[in-house]
Amino acid sequence: MNRIDEKFAALGSQGEAALIPFVTAGDPDIDATLQILGALERGGADLIELGVPFSDPMADGPTIQRASERALRSGTTLPQILEMVRHLRRHSDIPLVLFGYYNPFFRYGLKRLARELKSAGVDGILCVDLPPEESGELKRWTDPRGLDTIFLLAPTSDAERIRLVTEQGQGFIYYVSVTGVTGARKRFEAELRAQVTRVRGVTRLPVGVGFGVSTRKQAAWIASFADAVVVGSALIAQIEKAKGWREKSKRAGAFVARLKRAIKVVRKD
Repeated sequence: MNRIDEKFAALGSQGEAALIPFVTAGDPDIDATLQILGALERGGADLIELGVPFSDPMADGPTIQRASERALRSGTTLPQILEMVRHLRRHSDIPLVLFGYYNPFFRYGLKRLARELKSAGVDGILCVDLPPEESGELKRWTDPRGLDTIFLLAPTSDAERIRLVTEQGQGFIYYVSVTGVTGARKRFEAELRAQVTRVRGVTRLPVGVGFGVSTRKQAAWIASFADAVVVGSALIAQIEKAKGWREKSKRAGAFVARLKRAIKVVRKD
C-alpha cells in the first residue's frame, strides 16, 4: 500500500470522506506554494492535488487558468515543482497527486518523469486529457514504481467507460460532477448521488467528486455518498484574493479547515 491507499483505508475505517484540495504549483511562485501546502495539511487536507501549470488548460475554467498564467509568468518548471516536493517530504507524509496535461509530461519524457516523481515523493499522477485506452506508455513506467495512475469519469460516461476506468484506474477515481470546465457552482444535479453510487457499486477503488465544489454545504452533501471531496477553483479564488504568501497561506488553511469540519460530521451508510 502506498500513501494514497493508506489514507483512504484509514478514513474508510472511520466512515469519513477525504478532503482533497487542488492548488497550482508556482502560483504565485514556488516558495509561496510550499507554504500553502503546509497550511493545507494543517487545515485538515487528507490528500493534495498539485497542478502543473500549462499554457492550454482546456479542462479548466478562468480561475485555474489565471493560476496557471501566474505560475508560468513566475517561471515555474516541472523540475522546480519536483524539488519543492522533495522539500515538503522532509516533514510531511501527506499523499500527493500530480495533476496536469499529457503534453508537458510527454515532452519531459515519461521514463524520466516516473523516475523523478517516485524519487521526489509523489504518489500518483492524473493526466486530464489522457484516457485509459491511451495510457499504456505512461503506465509502462509508472506502474513498476508504484505510482498510481488516476482516471476521470463524468456524468456522460457509459457502462463501457466505467468498466475500463475501474479496471485500469489506481488510487481513486475522480468523478467529474458536471460536464464542462472547472469552476465554482451554486448547485449540483440531484442525479449526482445516484451516478456516484453506481460507480462505487462496481469498484473497490474510492470515488472522489470534484469540479464545482465551493461551499461547506456542498462538501458535506457530496461526502454523504462519495469517498472524497475535491475542491480547486474555490480554494484558488481564496489564494488569489490575498496579498503575500502569509495571507495566502492563512486563507487557504482556514478555507480547507472549514470544509474539513463540514465533512467530518457526515457518516456514509
